[in-house]
Amino acid sequence: MTLPYIIGWGHTPFGKFDALDPEQLLRDAVAPALQTAGLEAEAIDGIFVGHFNGGFMPQDFSAALLGVAMPALRHVPAVRCENACATGSAAIWAALDAVQAGRVRHALVVGFEIMNAVPAAKVGETLLRCSYVKEEGDTPGGFAGVFGQIAGRYFERFGDQSDALAHIAAKNHANGLHNPDAHLRRDLGFDFCRQPSDKNPIVAGPLKRSDCSLVSDGAAALVISAAPSGNATVSPVRWRSRTQVNDFLPLSRRDPTRFEGAALAWQRGLAAAGAGLDDLGFVETHDCFTIAELLEYEAMGLAPQGQGARVILDGTSRRDGRLPVNLSGGLKSRGHPIGATGVSQHVMAALQLSGTAGAMQVGQPRLGAVFNMGGAAVANYLSVLEAA
Repeated sequence: MTLPYIIGWGHTPFGKFDALDPEQLLRDAVAPALQTAGLEAEAIDGIFVGHFNGGFMPQDFSAALLGVAMPALRHVPAVRCENACATGSAAIWAALDAVQAGRVRHALVVGFEIMNAVPAAKVGETLLRCSYVKEEGDTPGGFAGVFGQIAGRYFERFGDQSDALAHIAAKNHANGLHNPDAHLRRDLGFDFCRQPSDKNPIVAGPLKRSDCSLVSDGAAALVISAAPSGNATVSPVRWRSRTQVNDFLPLSRRDPTRFEGAALAWQRGLAAAGAGLDDLGFVETHDCFTIAELLEYEAMGLAPQGQGARVILDGTSRRDGRLPVNLSGGLKSRGHPIGATGVSQHVMAALQLSGTAGAMQVGQPRLGAVFNMGGAAVANYLSVLEAA
């Protein structure tokens, strides 16, 4: 079965904004997506909204907001999808299902989140609900505490990886300098990321502030179609394969130092695409914490378990390396508005594959991959994408 195309996209700046209006945020992402696709709003047959919320903003029922924001979409069927930090990918998967089934010709996917309208303590409490609350709901430090425990266990088993984590953070911030929509466009450097300081304190376990993704507001949008659009202003991007693999929610029921569900997603997704890692020009991966990117190197198959550090230390994942990872700056620099993240990652991949990534562009890649996960590698989504 032929997989659909991304024919247009839009992306707002990510950051911390005061009094952000959700309808305006949606318009700011959707308008350029329709424009690049060469479509009027009336051509959209289905709307799929990725929005975690969970208490970040008082307005729920967010699938209906787009019809308020853009009245031309008032009568278009709309649904909201949610799957923790993989909420954006869940919305994409629902749109792909509708397009492949023939029910929808042109699907609009928009992911968004406004996280900074509530105090930091509320943010931490809300995000921790993406863990297994029965066992992990009182974890000190919130979700950073969960990943701090994962990092601690990994360090105990495989040695102190602080140098590798600092290099990952520094790499992604250096990459983020080239992304005009990134939340934090600042090259922090290895020394800052490596040493605890007043500006970079220990947050949880061995993780410092520079190891943690940002609490961000923002939106991203895609137009997905069964065929390219003759009126599009960008080159289309096509799925080669898409894969979702779940794993146990409780960390107590699996090895927290190994992302087994993510590894299965990579194995199955690459096999379905008829591709290997050497065929990929880049990867956009889910670096909610630097330890997550390290474990994802191993899940990809770039290194055996316990040896993920060598992927960053030998330069493999750097901008000029064999397989650049997070050319957009990743969640670490670009930001992590929960509902928008998976959609944003796909926009970043589409920019690279269409040759329109500006200062982020590296070569002329024909194939790239996006990995987005919900929770601590619980809901694992992999897209292998190609320039059409």
